[in-house]
Amino acid sequence: MKRLLIFLLEKYKKIISPMFKSVGINCKYYPSCSEYMKQAIEKYGCLKGIYLGIKRLIRCNPFSKGGYDPLN
Repeated sequence: MKRLLIFLLEKYKKIISPMFKSVGINCKYYPSCSEYMKQAIEKYGCLKGIYLGIKRLIRCNPFSKGGYDPLN
């Protein structure tokens, strides 16, 4: 399951994310939200990784400053 989720995140980063960037929609954080979720899944497993990734996606909104936010 972990490998499938990472595979899907990689496909998102290669196919869908560039479409958003072409219209000016970028992640406000470094590493990007998709990379953050990938790292979280690799480090903590599927459930906690998805949970941490969703928390990060909620923080990535028009009202946040963004910036450097590594996985702890």
